[in-house]
Amino acid sequence: MAKHKNITEPDKHGFQVRIVCNGQEYSRYFSHRLWGDKNKSLAGAQNWRDQMHIILGTHRRRLHKKPLASKRSTGVCGVSRSVQYDKRRDTYYLVYEVHWKDKERIKNKTFHVGQLGEVTADQEFHAFRTAVFFRKEYECSVEEGVRFQPEQYQQWKEKRLYEQ
Repeated sequence: MAKHKNITEPDKHGFQVRIVCNGQEYSRYFSHRLWGDKNKSLAGAQNWRDQMHIILGTHRRRLHKKPLASKRSTGVCGVSRSVQYDKRRDTYYLVYEVHWKDKERIKNKTFHVGQLGEVTADQEFHAFRTAVFFRKEYECSVEEGVRFQPEQYQQWKEKRLYEQ
């Protein structure tokens, strides 16, 4: 079995996730029987771990060995997180932004999470996962030589496209 950060398999019946942040331990057990099978319990453990990293503010995963170039970076190539200010409403908004190319033009897709201070961890996690899925789908379409179709992401707040 491949090694997964913060996830162990203490017995043949499930996975254990343990995260320590500021001296406090957060843990949860994912039973293979309750989740249906070993792959589904591992996926559940990974999702819970990722969501806890967002809640705890430790979600800046470093996917590359070199340090991140920008504080806006999420650690995923082409995906950034930022806070934008709306002068008309005098309000700050949290957004995830994906950069991609369409016919040699650089484009970006913004996943507007919501007003800062009112955004839940689930909303932020959903926006992050959708942005990462958008970018991965774009990269796959480039590799396969097919046209990327970003139109399906127009209703991204109502749909969890990454679960399909």
